[in-house]
Amino acid sequence: MLTPTHFPTPSGTAADAASGPDAISAATYLVDLLRILGVEYVFGVPGGAIEPLTDALAVSERAGGPRFVVARHEAGAAFMAEGYARATGNLGVCCATSGPGATNLLTGVACAFENGVPMLAITGQPAIPLLGKRSLQESSGTGVDVIAMFKSCTRSSSLVSHPAQVEGKVTAAVLRALQAPRGPVHLSFPVDVLRAPVERQFGTANVPRLAGKRGSFDPADVDILRDALADSKKTVFVLGRGCQGAVGRIMAVIEASGAPFVVTPDAKGLVRTDHRGYRGVLGFAGHASALAALSEDVELVVLVGSTVSEWTSAAWNPVLLSDRLIHVDDDPEHFLYSPMARQHLLGNIGGIFSALAHRVAPGDEADAASHVAVNPATSIDVPLEGAGPVKPQHLVSELSDRMPAGTRFIADAGNSTAWAVHWLRDPGRATLATRAPGSPWLHVLTEFAPMGWAIGASVGLARADAANAVVCLTGDGSYLMNGQEITVAAQERLPVIFVILNDSALGMVKHGQRLAGAEQTAFALPQIDYRRLAQSLGIQAHLIQDLSDLQALDLEELARRDGPTLLDVRIDGEEVPPMALRLQTLNEVNG
Repeated sequence: MLTPTHFPTPSGTAADAASGPDAISAATYLVDLLRILGVEYVFGVPGGAIEPLTDALAVSERAGGPRFVVARHEAGAAFMAEGYARATGNLGVCCATSGPGATNLLTGVACAFENGVPMLAITGQPAIPLLGKRSLQESSGTGVDVIAMFKSCTRSSSLVSHPAQVEGKVTAAVLRALQAPRGPVHLSFPVDVLRAPVERQFGTANVPRLAGKRGSFDPADVDILRDALADSKKTVFVLGRGCQGAVGRIMAVIEASGAPFVVTPDAKGLVRTDHRGYRGVLGFAGHASALAALSEDVELVVLVGSTVSEWTSAAWNPVLLSDRLIHVDDDPEHFLYSPMARQHLLGNIGGIFSALAHRVAPGDEADAASHVAVNPATSIDVPLEGAGPVKPQHLVSELSDRMPAGTRFIADAGNSTAWAVHWLRDPGRATLATRAPGSPWLHVLTEFAPMGWAIGASVGLARADAANAVVCLTGDGSYLMNGQEITVAAQERLPVIFVILNDSALGMVKHGQRLAGAEQTAFALPQIDYRRLAQSLGIQAHLIQDLSDLQALDLEELARRDGPTLLDVRIDGEEVPPMALRLQTLNEVNG
């Protein structure tokens, strides 16, 4: 049996009393497993109930292993862990103390759950002898029950109530998080269990292999898809975020077939927006060209790596959701929402398209060639004005053109997502059809989208790869919720450019009320100089009152900075974001 090396246990803990040569504390076991999995950071807010874990991480850091990153709020820690998971494809880890620390994690964990992001959330509890005695911040179930709270927004949630449970429950939780259907898991440890010795009964070297993506698929299913592609006179591919890591192989099949493709909002960052077959974003804030691609004469729609939700399916487009659909995915839960499909092909997406590439004969590329460099969002029909508030369309276009290759964008819930999905283009005008697999240049949410998510998630993205800048597009409403996490980027010296779309309003609420003919109420925010607020925190910041202010900045220099920058951009709040699809759904539901 292979036994991985582990970091030394902090002296002075209960683990020192362990009798066996392979006995370590439960906290050290946790940190050691994270190291084996390649996890570099644990994001959280410390507290007495998880002190053994922070002790173990301090020892780990001195040995070059996983270390603690201190967030300002537990929800921010969960958002950071999600950003880290998105950037690496690995497990994101966050932690919090008992009681309110645990409940503060809930929004971030729920966000990861709805968006299928693998995460381990660790919470503490008072020592076992104190449970049920009204000890401070107990939340194990005798009063407040965080285990039950997390059950509805995790793949599993459990109290580790005895040292003998540590190995089994931790391993099972990690595998649940990383195997399809992916998502967060929650483990809550009484503090004395974290300190207690754990004598390992089995090796952990196989855990990374077991946690790998689904590898098998039925070759006969690939043949059915091949025949359908050969028989179809008009095919459209719809690519979702689950294509990450397999985009190159998918594009090889698309290019061989000569078919056009569209992407869901959360998959825009996986492809080049100037590819000749690209027809735009389908779904929230998407493009008319994408809807036109799904015209009534389409014979075959191949949906890859996406669930069918309001924002990813253009409000359940009837052409997409018909017997013309073939759904390819490695997550069987996604098939629950496409029962009408002609075929469901389950398995590793990269493997499926590698096999398909050998079976697909080159098709007629004349149609695709006639649309070379079609980009649905290159022509901005809004006049470019010198002075005055910045048009959001011009802002995101300027950032697209001037940020260096390698820059990653992340857009917060609300209008920031709408402007990014519709107008952003990938930075760095390379000639490749796609970026390197696994490195999307845009991140947005399509499910359970909390305001302020991008602020924390941008820290996680940058912490995973500090060599390339992150541009966080956020609103002033979101920044007032979670803006304090910018100090984590400063403390960690991360190259994040926080761009605040400042219109002194909850913009999506304001425009939604106007477009729906509702009362104009409860959207106004105070006029705040966020530049000065950032400068008071020791962070470089600039006030952008018109487009010339932005053009005067050396954005490439800001991208190379050893720390964050804040841009307080006074946008034209009268510009209406492309949010008609959302209003259409609300109006249909409300009659």
